[in-house]
Amino acid sequence: MSQSVAPVPSPLFDQVRFVLNETSHPGNVGSAARAIKTMGFGQLVLAAPRFGADVLRDPEAIALASGADDVLANARVVADLDAALEGVSWAVALSARTREYGPPNAEPRESAALAVQHAGQGEAVAFVFGSERTGLSNTDVERCNALVHIPANPVYSSLNLSQAVQLIAYEVRMACLGVERGGAAANAVAALAAGAVSASANAGAPHDHLATRDDVEGMLAHLERALVDLDYLDPDNPKKLMTRLRRLFAKSHLEREEVNILRGISKHILERKIRR
Repeated sequence: MSQSVAPVPSPLFDQVRFVLNETSHPGNVGSAARAIKTMGFGQLVLAAPRFGADVLRDPEAIALASGADDVLANARVVADLDAALEGVSWAVALSARTREYGPPNAEPRESAALAVQHAGQGEAVAFVFGSERTGLSNTDVERCNALVHIPANPVYSSLNLSQAVQLIAYEVRMACLGVERGGAAANAVAALAAGAVSASANAGAPHDHLATRDDVEGMLAHLERALVDLDYLDPDNPKKLMTRLRRLFAKSHLEREEVNILRGISKHILERKIRR
């Protein structure tokens, strides 16, 4: 039975968006809207849904939203994943498959804690879910800062899309409430977040000094242009160079100052090429 959810005063909830990429079934959109509303969230973004914007008016989506009609009606439909992640500082990809390349792996609870730490700095964060049939592509995963696999029963690990959304939304809710309550609960969230980056050389850096997703994306684009100008990167045969660099920098959890250094190096490479 659908129950009303009391409004949560914490602004952290407003910083979190749930992104469904290339969703095929309208029912899953409605169920996802219901799942995030039961956990106190309201931001649902649909990137290139297979049914187009009409999915928000589909009778099955409306029926399965079951009281979360407001979340469904206010869901944003955008052209692609890049548009869905616009303005996001920290993005987490959800995938049932491990990847040879891509961002560092994290447990659902750790990723939720780390995302809420970012949200506490006033940054927008996102959890990205792939299509029902194929999930997220490698390119989609590489756009994110962390990769999460839900540790379901290995004998039968099939999760419906909206079930996966529900599980993650619960973990993020608990992290938000932990920060809001303060004291030991907030310390527990901070410890989980620290654990998620413990392998990083910058794990001890103040959190507000860490580079955002947008910072790193801009730096990577700048670096790629410089590497092409140096003839180190062949744009017609790039192999996995930029993919490997993405993973390298994702594991490093760069600080903003470090990103600025790398952009400065790229700038001087490009300027020297022009002078010659």
